Amino acid sequence: MPAPDEASVPDAPTHGVGPWPGGETAWPDDPRFDRELLAHGDTRNVLDAYRYWTMDAIVADLDGRRHGFHVAIENWQHDMNIGSIVRSANAFLAAEVHIIGRRRWNRRGAMVTDRYQHVRHHEDVAAFAAWADAASLPIIAIDNVPGSVALPDADLPERCVLLFGQEGPGLSAEAVGAASVVVEITQYGSTRSINASAAGAVVMYEWCRRWASA
Repeated sequence: MPAPDEASVPDAPTHGVGPWPGGETAWPDDPRFDRELLAHGDTRNVLDAYRYWTMDAIVADLDGRRHGFHVAIENWQHDMNIGSIVRSANAFLAAEVHIIGRRRWNRRGAMVTDRYQHVRHHEDVAAFAAWADAASLPIIAIDNVPGSVALPDADLPERCVLLFGQEGPGLSAEAVGAASVVVEITQYGSTRSINASAAGAVVMYEWCRRWASA
């Protein structure tokens, strides 16, 4: 007889954890825990330390630890990389993600991490630059254009906004003009550029390497 399909077996998640062991009488007396998750299991893509927590409790905990960098990306062409950048921003604990241009963006690449990551919209580069100036946050543009500073040699302030362009055209001239400095990621192959989501992960990791506590 063939083995039953895993999807047909109740309380048998492919990842995560099942219902809290011991049943309802053994549930922790902690308001951060979600009763539905305790009863049915938690298969979300979250760290084990957040298993069974409510979404609001996870966001509140993250808010108490967020790093000093923000991430921004231009969205004039409905870039498919934005979701992946949001996911990386969550992984590296960015303060916020800023979408410049079109309000709508493809959330599939975010893998639900946008529920745990603050995302702010700006109509255009001018509005974004005005917000950054009011927040006293220097804009660090990421693009391989003439005059760029190699990432290992670049100053990445503890409080800043890392600004990325779109796949193909890169940053707009207005975005480059709004930046304090333009930083490039050193490459070694034949391609002219790497996609925005990969670039975002590289630069966020470098910021964390310099500033994040263990």
